[in-house]
Amino acid sequence: MRILVLLICSLALVSVHGAQKQEDKSKQKKQTQPAQQASQATRQPTGARAAKKTPNTSYQGQNARNAQTSTAAYDAQKAKKNQTSTRAYEGRKAKQGQTLTAASEGQKGKKNQTQVERQAAKRGEVKEGGKRGQTPAATQAGNRMAKSKAAAGKPIKPQHFNVPKQPNTAKAPSVKFQQGKRIEGSQNWQGASYTVFRNYTPQWHDQGWWHSHHNRIVFVFGAPYYWNAVYWFPAWGFYPNSYYAWEGPIYAYNNLPPDQVIANVQSALQQQGYYRGEVDGLIGPLTRGAIADYQRDHGLYETAAIDQPTLQTLGMS
Repeated sequence: MRILVLLICSLALVSVHGAQKQEDKSKQKKQTQPAQQASQATRQPTGARAAKKTPNTSYQGQNARNAQTSTAAYDAQKAKKNQTSTRAYEGRKAKQGQTLTAASEGQKGKKNQTQVERQAAKRGEVKEGGKRGQTPAATQAGNRMAKSKAAAGKPIKPQHFNVPKQPNTAKAPSVKFQQGKRIEGSQNWQGASYTVFRNYTPQWHDQGWWHSHHNRIVFVFGAPYYWNAVYWFPAWGFYPNSYYAWEGPIYAYNNLPPDQVIANVQSALQQQGYYRGEVDGLIGPLTRGAIADYQRDHGLYETAAIDQPTLQTLGMS
């Protein structure tokens, strides 16, 4: 009986041990399968990621190349555009600068030309309203000399001109009294005919003094002139505010008053092409310039005043 119980217990133990071993195998098998599946699962995503990584990498590389290409193209286009804009701007700026320079030089040249023409016209080289070069000084002087030769030997009879009662001060400005002033250049004028110019200095006296020293006094444009040694002189101080267009002596041609002497000289010079102004009896700048031109062409001292040698050459004395 005891042996039977032991056998039964041994069989029971063997069965329990076998069942436990079988259960352990089953558990081990179950644990192995999840591990394999986990391993496969782990390897499978890695491969998938690798498989997916390749297209992403290719796409990113393509995007990078496209971006580089686009950037390079954009930069090239921008650089080209900037170069074109810069060239265009520099071209416009250069053209504008050239235009402004040309315009400035043109204006400057025109201004200089106008000044030269005015100066030439003042010297008598260009006729009023004409252009420089149309009437050279030599040709104009030759024309004047031809007229002068034609008039030579023909005495000019004195005339009476209706001169204005009031002077044109814009054309012939008033000169002012200057004590002790000498006539400019007179120290170089030699000969007895110019003594009166070399020795002349203006004097300022009241009416009483002038009347006591000179018995022949005439009034021209309201200004008193006294006669002495065949010349008319301004009587400075007789009327303190008197108007004089010329401060020196005037040759007393044919016993005429100063304004008529001047008007006759203006007429004679006008006929010979020297004087282009109005016969007004005023020895202003235009008349004095015409007298100087005539004197220069005829080898006389350029006194620019009405002196005896000039009137003799004109046939007026």
